[in-house]
Amino acid sequence: MRDLHLKDNFWSSDITSTAGYDAIIQHLNDGKRTCKEIEDFMKARAAIEEKYAKDLLGLSKKVCGHNEMNTLKRSLDVFKLQTEQVSLSHLHLAQTIRDEAKKLEEFREKQKETRKKVEQQMDALHKQKATHYKKTMESKKTYEQKCRDKEEAEQTMNRSATTSNTKQQEKLYAKAQQAKQSAEEADRLYNQNVCVLGKIREEWLNEHVKACEMLEKQEVERINALRNIVWTHLNHLSQQCVTSDELYEEVRKSLEQCDIQEDIEHFINLRRTGDKPPAAILYENFYTNQRTGPTRQPPSRRGPLPPPANTGGDVAYSTIDAPGYSLIRY
Repeated sequence: MRDLHLKDNFWSSDITSTAGYDAIIQHLNDGKRTCKEIEDFMKARAAIEEKYAKDLLGLSKKVCGHNEMNTLKRSLDVFKLQTEQVSLSHLHLAQTIRDEAKKLEEFREKQKETRKKVEQQMDALHKQKATHYKKTMESKKTYEQKCRDKEEAEQTMNRSATTSNTKQQEKLYAKAQQAKQSAEEADRLYNQNVCVLGKIREEWLNEHVKACEMLEKQEVERINALRNIVWTHLNHLSQQCVTSDELYEEVRKSLEQCDIQEDIEHFINLRRTGDKPPAAILYENFYTNQRTGPTRQPPSRRGPLPPPANTGGDVAYSTIDAPGYSLIRY
């Protein structure tokens, strides 16, 4: 299938019409507006990324796990550090997006300047073509009127040839000759204007084709540029996701090294207070303690005398503990 091109599809049967050219210009103006909209979109996205980066950077500076210790503390420190790195990567992304928006702005302005020259030249040709077409049509109208005047003068002279005298014949003849000269002059001027209009038309046709080719080239460049810029923009966003995930992976690796039992033992060894619990608290009756009073220890005494040893001639003594001992005397 043959490719369609602007230069082959935006003509008009009316030589004064600029509808085809105007349709092309309107389309390119819409394209320029699209470039500006995408440029503004990217600038707004850059502003969002910058604000997010600054907020995230401020968040990374806040106290988080200050009282923790050992492996969990190290993991939380890595968490804050990598959060800060993520914020910096978003700040870099914001600047990258601004740079892309700046390139799009420069591209748009460059196309605008190039188009401006073409539009000025085509506008001048359209004005020249319309002006000379009007002049040609007016000369045609004059030419046709002069031709009718000439025919009328000749017919009047011919009708009066047998009824008028010589003086009248001469007067009618002179009028017919003057009408003929006026018609010939009008014919010459009309023919001249048609030739000039033909040259202007040829010039306009050539310039219209060149303008269509140039504008089509611009449109190809614009579509390609927007496609590449949006594609690159999405690549930057995807890369930001990858970068963030790589930074978060460092936090996950640190969390994998977090040993719960080690942290508990570290706390115990650092802050232990003893390994023996307090003794049980016993019940004490208030009244029992009052009635019995405090327990006193009896004074120390010498032990009992040893029983005397019995010899054969000694009198036998009895002790209280001896069996048969009695205070009753017989």
